[in-house]
Amino acid sequence: MSLVWLIPGLPLIGFLFHAFLGKSIVKSMGDANGKKTIGAIATGLVFASLLISVMVFMDLMKLAPADQRQYVSLLPGGSRIPWISIGSLHVYYMGIIDPLSLLMCFIVTGVGGVIHLYATGYMADDKDYPRFFTYFNLFIFFMLMLVLSENILLMFVGWEGVGLCSYLLISFWFEDVENSKAGNKAFIVNRIGDLGFSIGVMTIFAVFGTLSFYTPQGTGFLDMAAKGITPHGMLSVGAATLIALLLFMGACGKSAQFPLYVWLPDAMAGPTPVSALIHAATMVTAGVVMITRVSPLIVHSPIAMMVIACVGVFTAFYAATIAMTQNDIKKVLAYSTVSQLGYMFLGCGVGAFAAGMFHVTTHAFFKGLLFLGAGSVIHAMSGEQDMRKMGGLKDRIPVTFWTMVCAWLAISGIPPFAGFWSKDEILGSATGFPQYGMALYAVGLFTALMTAFYMTRLMMKTFWTKPRYKDEELGAHSSHGSDDSHSHDAKHHGVHESPPSMLISLVILAILSVIGGLVGIPGHNLFDKFLAPSVAPYPLKDGMPVPIGMLLGTAFGAVGIAVCVVMYNRRQETGDLLSPKEKASNALYKGSLNLWYVDSAYYKLFVTEGGKVAEFIWQGIDRALIDGIVNFVAGLLGFLSELFRRFQTGYIRAYAFVMLAGVVAVVISVLWPFLRHLHI
Repeated sequence: MSLVWLIPGLPLIGFLFHAFLGKSIVKSMGDANGKKTIGAIATGLVFASLLISVMVFMDLMKLAPADQRQYVSLLPGGSRIPWISIGSLHVYYMGIIDPLSLLMCFIVTGVGGVIHLYATGYMADDKDYPRFFTYFNLFIFFMLMLVLSENILLMFVGWEGVGLCSYLLISFWFEDVENSKAGNKAFIVNRIGDLGFSIGVMTIFAVFGTLSFYTPQGTGFLDMAAKGITPHGMLSVGAATLIALLLFMGACGKSAQFPLYVWLPDAMAGPTPVSALIHAATMVTAGVVMITRVSPLIVHSPIAMMVIACVGVFTAFYAATIAMTQNDIKKVLAYSTVSQLGYMFLGCGVGAFAAGMFHVTTHAFFKGLLFLGAGSVIHAMSGEQDMRKMGGLKDRIPVTFWTMVCAWLAISGIPPFAGFWSKDEILGSATGFPQYGMALYAVGLFTALMTAFYMTRLMMKTFWTKPRYKDEELGAHSSHGSDDSHSHDAKHHGVHESPPSMLISLVILAILSVIGGLVGIPGHNLFDKFLAPSVAPYPLKDGMPVPIGMLLGTAFGAVGIAVCVVMYNRRQETGDLLSPKEKASNALYKGSLNLWYVDSAYYKLFVTEGGKVAEFIWQGIDRALIDGIVNFVAGLLGFLSELFRRFQTGYIRAYAFVMLAGVVAVVISVLWPFLRHLHI
């Protein structure tokens, strides 16, 4: 346990190294060797953090389940230095080592390390290679701080840190205005959610008098919440509901739930490794991790749990309807991510917190693979991202194709692939939820069918339908303004497979997408058993029998795949189900393609009309009223000072005259009562 500080410490060292020495290394060693050195150091440090996480895991597993919660310093040497000490508030740089934090350490460093390896090849032609890995290592550091923190305030530091890194990486190619706008949009929308999170943190301190999750003395706010108490008496349902909903507001921003989901699809403007690491495998799951961490508090509020479940299942369904019509391969995966995050919150909302975290884990495998596979396709197509200009790539990039097949079947819910087990556990748990459980299950099950359909559509349009490109034209795509064109040199002409560093990453994640769910087989669910010490138990009634649920889940996934294959096999030449005329007249298609007009409504309401309000506040209130009052006071003081300045002539005779006049005035005022009686 004494090495725990190195888990976040090594990526922090990598960040400092690349920030201060990265450019000089490239300059001194040459472009190719310098980039190899930087990539090796950045990737190696993340994998070193993974190794230490494994060592800590082995130590933790030697303890009894009741003791699998250890408190360690996150400073070198085990120092216990207070960060904040004000009155009764004491916050330390302390970490909590338990199954939940270690699970996330494995995902962040394991999947993160694989994506780092992929990025060494994908970003090889980028001129800002050192800056990219500076941000990448910094993100890993903040994400590890988020999941390891012993108190919610230190978690909030990591929370804001990954938001900062997300902004820096989304707008990495900031020369493009659209990329900068996407970064700003992500940052601003997340601030809305973070406002709720910050108020929730304050409310926790007001109710419990502490910000620590757990303490060895059992005085953390989750220690008390588990017993249903506060320092002032019993924990009320109202207080639990208020805190839970405020924290969930933060989770909606970070994990892109309705209505704060709009930033995530635009975030695809960043490099594909960023999409895979931050916006699929790690950062966007931070909200689920946070809700799972505070589960002992959330289970005291039936209202909050119902809200979380309903928002989750609605987001899953809503985002799936949009993914069915998108043509940008990364946009399809972006809305798919929003939808899958909805499944995770559905699991948490019905009390199946372990099932939600199980889907976090399997999703990191198959969605990370899908994004990296999409990046490999874009690489093969010299920067092209429009699936309408692809097709027939199955035999041209076979390694990319077969690895993506594993991810496609996993997300479609086909056994024995990873996504099947986690999705099925969430849906099965929903049937046992006491409030509208079967309705939640029905929506979730139909969403699974849509998921299988739109992911099969992606595979058909990209790999199986007839080619809709010419090799000799692909070299020009790197100048077409594609989001990922920056990382592809114009020397690439024609379809080409990715370099080994990228393909190795795809193969590793493909293997995990196949076998990663086997730890959660019903009846032998090792995952739930492992995570049990970290999540609050929640009693669910008997729901749908497991075999029937598995059969229905598989059937709906298979139907979605089969329907899509049949439909697109009839459109081999165009790769399009609808003609231009049909697209123009089909209201459902137009609504889905235009994101149900929510983005445009937000723009109209908050940017156009909100801009008018801001203009009025600036011009009418700030400049005219507030500045006017300040300027009036300043002008009045200036006038008075100018008036009184005239009495300061600098002549002694003038001062003597004033003094004499003053003396005369004083004498007259003193003698005036007597003079009045003289009748002069």
